[in-house]
Amino acid sequence: MPDRKPRSQHNAGAHPDKTCAACGRTITWRKKWERDWDNVKFCSDACRAHKPGAQDKLLEETILRLLHERGAGKTICPSEAARTVAGDGKLSGNREDWEPLMEPARAAARRLVAAEKIVITQGGHAVDASTAKGAIRLRLR
Repeated sequence: MPDRKPRSQHNAGAHPDKTCAACGRTITWRKKWERDWDNVKFCSDACRAHKPGAQDKLLEETILRLLHERGAGKTICPSEAARTVAGDGKLSGNREDWEPLMEPARAAARRLVAAEKIVITQGGHAVDASTAKGAIRLRLR
């Protein structure tokens, strides 16, 4: 059997995880990013194309405002933030107006988790923001 080149033993654990600037999900180190890991800011091409804008900033501010109004230990649903932004400060009852804002609201919540301002919960327990699926609630940290 011919001699084989020894595989390089890289340590993926030596590279800290990052948070995507657009969607707030965790970016784990990959071999293909070895040369420019310090420059990686987005988890995908889709996130790179959709950088957070004014509406995303407004969703983050609305989430924090609603949580502060609700009080310590209380939670909100991301749909409340989406409905408030769609209704220009009041809860919108028209589903077609606020439903497109649901994924941006969840992304805004993930960014706030990465900034250590809020916690995402399911069933009253804190969950990983990157992997949470289904109904979630948001609570101040």
